[in-house]
Amino acid sequence: MRSILNLVCTFLLLGTIASAWSWSNPGAALGNALLDRRDDTSSSSSASTSEQTTTTSVASQTSTDSSSDSKTSSNTKTASDETTTGTETGTSSTTKGKTTTTSSVSINAADGAGGISMLTPDSTSTSYYQIGQNITFVWNYTSLVVKPTAVDVVASCSLNSETYTVTKNMSMEATGTVIWDTGKYESSATIPLLTATYTLFVYDSEKSLSDTASAGYLSSSVGYSFSMYYPHSPTALPSFQCVTCNGALSEISKQGLKFVFGMATITLLSFTWFAGTFGLFSL
Repeated sequence: MRSILNLVCTFLLLGTIASAWSWSNPGAALGNALLDRRDDTSSSSSASTSEQTTTTSVASQTSTDSSSDSKTSSNTKTASDETTTGTETGTSSTTKGKTTTTSSVSINAADGAGGISMLTPDSTSTSYYQIGQNITFVWNYTSLVVKPTAVDVVASCSLNSETYTVTKNMSMEATGTVIWDTGKYESSATIPLLTATYTLFVYDSEKSLSDTASAGYLSSSVGYSFSMYYPHSPTALPSFQCVTCNGALSEISKQGLKFVFGMATITLLSFTWFAGTFGLFSL
C-alpha cells in the first residue's frame, strides 16, 4: 500500500514538473512551421505576380509612351515638311501635308509693256561708229513688272534686212551693259556689216523679236538707232572731189549749165535782130 502511494506521488510530481516546463508543443510547432511555409509560398507567389503585373504595366506604359512619342515625332516631321513657296500674294492649298502657294502678280494693263532707256549711246542723237572697233551699249529698264531671266541683244539693218546678234542669254541686271566687238565679228562673219544705220533691240531670250509683249513684260517694239561705216583710204588732194561742196560740179552738171547759158544767148540775139529788122527800137 505504501509503494502504491509512493508511485502516485511520483506521477503527480512528474506531472507538476512537466506542466511547469517552458517548451512548446512539438506538434503545434510542426503545424505552425507547415503553416508558415505555406504562407511564405503564397506571399512569394503573390509578390511575383504583383511584380509581373507591375512590369507588364510599366512595359505597357513604356510602349504607349513610345507610340505617343513616335506619333508626336511623326507629326512634328510632317509639320516641318510643310513648305510655302512664292513671294507674291496669292492663294494656298494643302495636299497630303504639303502646303503650296500659287503666286500672282497684279499688272495694270493701262501701264503698257516695259522697255529700255538708252544711256550709251545718247538716244537724242545719232552716233557713228567705225566698223572694226568696239561699240559699248548701256541701258536701263522702264515700266518692267515681270523681269525676264535673260535677254538677247541684236542690231537690225534695214539696208539688207539682216539682224546681227550682239549677245545672247545675257543675265538680267538693273542696268544692262554689253560691248560689241565688230572687228571680231567681221573676222568670221558670213554676212558682212554695211555702212548703214542700224537699230538696237533688247528682248526676252525666251521669246522672239517679233513677239508682242503684254503689259509689264519686256517689249522689243522700240529700238535705238546708230550708224556704222567702213573707213576709206586717204585720197590725194588734187584728185579729191567733194560731192557735197558748192564748188564741186560733175560733168553732167557742167554740161547742163552750158546748155542753159547757150539757149539764153541765142534767145537774146534773136530778139535783138527781130526788133531791129522791124524798127521796133526806132519808135
